[in-house]
Amino acid sequence: MQLNISDEKSQEVIDYNEYAMSTKEWLFYSGLASIFIFAVIYLFYHSLIFSVVVSISGVTYPRFKKKSIIKKNKMNLNIQFKDMLYSLSSSISAGRSIELAFKEVLKDLSIQYPDSSISIIREVDSIIRKISMNETVEEALLEFASRAHLEDIDNFVDVFMISKRTGGNIVDVIKNSSNIINDKIEIKMEIETMLAERKYEQKILNIVPLAMIVILTETSKDYMMPIFTTFAGRAAMTLCVVLLVISFLISSKIMDISI
Repeated sequence: MQLNISDEKSQEVIDYNEYAMSTKEWLFYSGLASIFIFAVIYLFYHSLIFSVVVSISGVTYPRFKKKSIIKKNKMNLNIQFKDMLYSLSSSISAGRSIELAFKEVLKDLSIQYPDSSISIIREVDSIIRKISMNETVEEALLEFASRAHLEDIDNFVDVFMISKRTGGNIVDVIKNSSNIINDKIEIKMEIETMLAERKYEQKILNIVPLAMIVILTETSKDYMMPIFTTFAGRAAMTLCVVLLVISFLISSKIMDISI
């Protein structure tokens, strides 16, 4: 079975702490954020001009979205790296050298991940190409770890290099690393499951104040009118907006549990 994955896209060197957002993505996320901000500000102030002006701040949202995408990409890479270690351990246990084992790993991963643009497929292909150009496996893995910026990969590469230098059992090193990463991922998934209900409640609590304002505005227009027309009313609304933003940031921080 001959694989040809070393196309231009697969050879692309990626720093996983960076994400190049396309113009289409930037416009989409900026537009989405601007529409949301416009709706919220208009709900609180009933001022079309002020809402339009503030909604322009939506252009800063892609910067925060990039962080979310980077985090997700690194999490996916961590899971894929665990699958790579499983395959690598099996190949070495079958008596193959570490260099030949990576070629078998590429075949296994190509079956598991048919899309050649998947991060781990590109990285294993890159490691194989570096080995074919007389680079050592240690150098190829070290270069990969320097771009991945993941603790699990850094730890594996460190232990792997020490084991190679001292003649340690490579198979045990790979198996133990794979088991540790798998345990961490399972714990993370369990925590996400436990927090799923709380995150849903968080979203509801964030929406409730907005819904209440909509209901009061539609059912008690005379009662709500001073809030949108007087200085004291708008000051009160500004305080409400600030408190809502602070509560959102605090609740998001509480729900963000890292392992």
